[in-house]
Amino acid sequence: MSSANTSRATALHVASVDTHGPDWLASRVRRELRETPDLPRPGGGQTLERWRALARLGAESLPLVKVLEAHYDALAILAEAGEPPPPRDTLWAVWAAGGPTETLRHDPDKGRVSGIKPWCSAPPSLITHALVTVAHGDRRPLAAVTLSPGAFQLDASRWQGPGMVGIPTGEGHFSGAPARLVDTPDFYLERPGFWHGGAGIAACWFGAAVAIAGRVRASAGVSKNPFCAAHLGAIDEQLTAAQLMLRDLARQIDHRPQESHRHAVTRLRCFVDRVCRDVMERAALALGPASLCTDGEHAQRCADLQAFIRQCHGQRDEQWLGEALHQAEGAWAL
Repeated sequence: MSSANTSRATALHVASVDTHGPDWLASRVRRELRETPDLPRPGGGQTLERWRALARLGAESLPLVKVLEAHYDALAILAEAGEPPPPRDTLWAVWAAGGPTETLRHDPDKGRVSGIKPWCSAPPSLITHALVTVAHGDRRPLAAVTLSPGAFQLDASRWQGPGMVGIPTGEGHFSGAPARLVDTPDFYLERPGFWHGGAGIAACWFGAAVAIAGRVRASAGVSKNPFCAAHLGAIDEQLTAAQLMLRDLARQIDHRPQESHRHAVTRLRCFVDRVCRDVMERAALALGPASLCTDGEHAQRCADLQAFIRQCHGQRDEQWLGEALHQAEGAWAL
């Protein structure tokens, strides 16, 4: 390859990386929040519109929707707690996952939190506040934490996978970060919105799966290769079923917002998880290996989705659903 061609190839590669790098993400998050500072609340009559917005963002970029979904979720949680909306110039995360390295505790006398919180995802230069579950006696209440300079540091050095590399994820180290408890100690997990928000995550996954399916739909192979066309037909079946489940659950939540709809949310998340895996597998078979080797945007989206859908607990959730249904009556009646 000539030096001119080498320089051109390098320039193209750098441009591709920059498009979805930290500068792009920061700029895109700020623009979206200017245009859409909030989404309709779950259960407020426009749940489907909320999920459509999340699906749209998920189709564009999973790191992008990861940041924004958490912020919109935090606004919904604070509203459920009866708190006023936070200032428009703040960006919130929600970190509630636990793990063996967790040591985060709340000091009620000082109004501070200190310790380690695993599974924190956020661009540190953007996030200003977080809703975090903390140890407080034998309970795990939710705390609103100000991520002030010197009081919080994100260690993402252990993240080795190719998926979701666009958003740093790792252990959050808190050192006397200003914090206050939100509502009652059991508020976060017992509120109906906990499950409504979980369904919103499935909408993010769905959006990414639609974008992957779009690559197959646009492929010239559909008209030339019957196997490619068959994969697209199967993808359509899966996505249409997921679409109908999302629409139906949105209606249910809006009709009965005080109910958790845990069964339906668990069923939806498990199904969309399976749909995403099937869509990625069929897209790889229909498009061939080049799609995952030379199409950087498509390959990264697939890697991101592989990582993101593992927020679904898979067979553990299906076990709970099966045990619950074993005691129920009238399932599957038309």
